[in-house]
Amino acid sequence: MTTLIQKVSKSLHKNNLTLVTAESCTGGWIAKKMTDLSGSSAIFDRGFVTYSNQSKIDMLNVQASTLAAHGAVSEAVVIEMTQGALLNSQADIAVSISGIAGPDCGSADKPVGTICFAWQQKNQQAIAKTKFFEGDRDSIRSQAVDYSLDGINQLID
Repeated sequence: MTTLIQKVSKSLHKNNLTLVTAESCTGGWIAKKMTDLSGSSAIFDRGFVTYSNQSKIDMLNVQASTLAAHGAVSEAVVIEMTQGALLNSQADIAVSISGIAGPDCGSADKPVGTICFAWQQKNQQAIAKTKFFEGDRDSIRSQAVDYSLDGINQLID
């Protein structure tokens, strides 16, 4: 049975594309899964783990004004994260993720399990989505990683 990560790898290889990740709440988990596979150096350019707001500004060119207006867990921020990841890499496709994995720090507007995603192919518009996942911290993060990988496949197809 082909796993989700194998499908992503196959799609990237088939289309001669490379990926960059910009991760916050998943702490590099997408990058880790990508590099678990042999041959990943041909399809994986680099990963940015930008957990703090300042790291999003410093490494990905996220605007402080966007963070102030929308918060780190927002579609506006993850779109700027993909744009910055593409600008600061050699990759063709970027995925970004920011969310509240819990168990603390949720709010009425953004409860634990709120995760924002963006996917972008170079020279194209970003696609952003917000999803709500249930479970403990590990479960929420795992679901978010899988959802982000599925989004990469959809972007390529």
